[in-house]
Formats: sequence, C-alpha cells, structure tokens
Amino acid sequence: MAFILPNLSPTILHTTKDKSSIASQASYLPSPPKPTSSLSPLTKLEPPPVRVAQLNQAPPGSQDKQQRDDFYVNLGLAVRTLREDMPLLFTRELNYDIYRDDITFVDPLNKFTGIENYKLIFWALRFHGRILFREISLEVFRVWQPSENVILIRWNLRGVPRVPWEAKGEFQGTSRYKLDRNGKIYEHKVDNLAFNFPRQLKPAVSVLDLVAACPPSPNPTFSWSPVDAYSSSWVEFYRAVRGTLDHEGSSFAQDCLVTCS
Repeated sequence: MAFILPNLSPTILHTTKDKSSIASQASYLPSPPKPTSSLSPLTKLEPPPVRVAQLNQAPPGSQDKQQRDDFYVNLGLAVRTLREDMPLLFTRELNYDIYRDDITFVDPLNKFTGIENYKLIFWALRFHGRILFREISLEVFRVWQPSENVILIRWNLRGVPRVPWEAKGEFQGTSRYKLDRNGKIYEHKVDNLAFNFPRQLKPAVSVLDLVAACPPSPNPTFSWSPVDAYSSSWVEFYRAVRGTLDHEGSSFAQDCLVTCS
C-alpha cells in the first residue's frame, strides 16, 4: 500500500477533494420549494362557515361582566350627580340623565310616575319655594348605600317664610333611590318627614299631622290657630307642589315650565 499512495496522480486527489467540497456545500443550500397543490379561491380566502360562527361567539359570561361594569359606572355617576344636585335644588334644574323615563316618585301621601311628572315636581319646588319663602335652601347631611342597588340621602330643608309672624323652620326627610340592573334610578321615595322648630316656639311634629290640620283648599290660606301658627307656609308649600301635579295638563303649568324654570 505504501508504494501505491505516492504514485497516485495529483489530479485524482484534487478531483476527490473537489467532490467532497461540493457535497459539503450542497448540504447548506436551501431546499427547493415543494410544489403546492392547486386550491380553489373559496378554500384560500374564506374559512368554513362553522369556523366563522365559532370566532364570532362571545366568551361565556362576557355579557354579564359588561352589564356589571355598566351598573357600577352608572351607580357612581348617580351618587356624584345627587351630591351635586340636591344642595342646588332651588337654584337650578336637575340632571335627569341618571333616571329612567318611567321613574316613580313616592311620598307619604302621593305617588307619581313618569319623568315628565318628576321634572314638574322639582319645578314646583323651585317655583313655590320662591313665592312662599324669602330664603330657602337644602343641606345634605349624609349619603350612603344600605344595599348595592339603593342610595339613601338624609337632608334638611331650611326656610324663612315671607309671612312676618312665622318663624324660621327646618324640614327634614330622607330620600331613598332604587336602581335597576343598569344602574338607572327607577324609584325615588321620600319618607321620615318632620318639621323641626325652635323648642321655645313649637315641638317637632309630623308633616302628615300638619297637612291633616289644614284641609285642602283651592285658594292659599294661612291659619291663625296656635296649632299651626309657625307652620302654615310649610303646609301651603307642600299643598302647592301637590296641586301643581294635579293640574299638570293645564296651560299655566306648561307655560311656567318654559318661562319660570
């Protein structure tokens, strides 16, 4: 063997090296693309209908989560709006975006339904408040939530009657607002009503007692009896607001809603 190797031609060795080099380089070259089968345009561009339906389906529970999110957003808006609107009740119009169109207003003697009646109530409070009182304002004592869908507000109404023989008084109450699943207010109930006057003048009495002491009359009157000598303007204020709702269809009420609000 030893004597054969030296006799190998350099040309043969060079050729062998070139072949091995070419083979090694060929291993690094990219493979040619594989032929693809011809597909119809429908198969290429449009997924199967079943697949489209699966992609468009909402994940389970997403609608409930969205509704809960909307509820808390509207709840926060309702609380902020009530905090801002209540103290300015007698100076400007309320923001009615937080209420449903079929909202119900309830107090110990009355019940009204509909956003138009609700707007009329607060217009009547402003209108008759300016007529019967030199000064009238509302102070919010507390705002809290006894449950998730209920907002409670404890307020105090102060007024100085225009009648000179009547003393300044305070009219307290609680407003309870109920919210639906979307966070919109659908009921406003006023209760725990009481007149609070200075002790040396008159003890606190229920608003129902005062209204019962002054039976309804078509004309505003002021009683001179000792029972309600310090409360007639408050009673007339309550009756005037109630009377406005009784005559909501009259031209007087509708004209005043436009010109006096």
